[in-house]
Amino acid sequence: MKTIYIFIAFVLGSSSVIAQQTPHYSQYMYNMGIVNPAYMINEPGVVQIGNLFRKQWVGIEGAPRTVNIFSNIPLTDKMEIGVNFVNDRIGSQATVTQNIFDINFAYKVKLTEKTNLSFGLKTGLDNIALDFTKMENYGDPMFQNMSHTMLNIGTGVFLFKKRYYAGFSIPNLIPNDLNSSTSHLYQSKSHLYFISGYVFEISDKLKLKPSVIVKEVSGAPLSMEALVNMLINNKVELGVSSRYEDSITGIVNFYITPDLRIGYAYEYTLSRLQQFNSGSHELILIYRLNTVKLSNSYTSPRFY
Repeated sequence: MKTIYIFIAFVLGSSSVIAQQTPHYSQYMYNMGIVNPAYMINEPGVVQIGNLFRKQWVGIEGAPRTVNIFSNIPLTDKMEIGVNFVNDRIGSQATVTQNIFDINFAYKVKLTEKTNLSFGLKTGLDNIALDFTKMENYGDPMFQNMSHTMLNIGTGVFLFKKRYYAGFSIPNLIPNDLNSSTSHLYQSKSHLYFISGYVFEISDKLKLKPSVIVKEVSGAPLSMEALVNMLINNKVELGVSSRYEDSITGIVNFYITPDLRIGYAYEYTLSRLQQFNSGSHELILIYRLNTVKLSNSYTSPRFY
């Protein structure tokens, strides 16, 4: 019985972490709309569709597993919407499942001929469910299944040019709580994100992009991740990232065709969890659909 209570404490404690630190992705740079609703692919007539799967901390039973389905859809030269669905699950006998559905709306203003500033608004729903039905002690008043759906609204700004970008966002403005009759189970707090990157064109066939993402949440340590990505001949992308005192990640992406990309990331744990798991794995698939057949406009993909 003591073991069960310890396990449940771990799961519920983790659910609080999930609430305060939203599901993490090593390859967030391929779907920056997940952290900043003002992000735009800025390619009129090109619809981008993607799917990401992440298995975290392999070797730990009930470790987080995340699926993200997303799309970027241009409406006009100045307006673009982004759609995100996230399913995040943690636990084995007792599980915490989070389903997030968001729609981003971004509007672009030209500051100069080549410099743009976009403003973004996010709205959606966040559902969290606790399930104890697989536990031997299911029926104990302490462990009651429950589900709660919350409104999610966020905002952001994104400054970008061909070679650089910088953005600031708060993707969840409304705090929410989930309580049982005896305890506080879930707390959603506002996240503040800063993202930035610069593309160095070393040659016609080689581009180098250092970038950074900083995340701040009240009551949690500041999270900062530095990345370096290299694009070779517009066909192969290699990268390495480091999250302070937490992990180091290797990334590889292949452009199967100019419009189809597949990527893989392996994250090696540096924290105290290192001795209990063999790392985290992440797969991503992205397809770009040219709806107006702009023949050669986007043969060289934008590197962010």
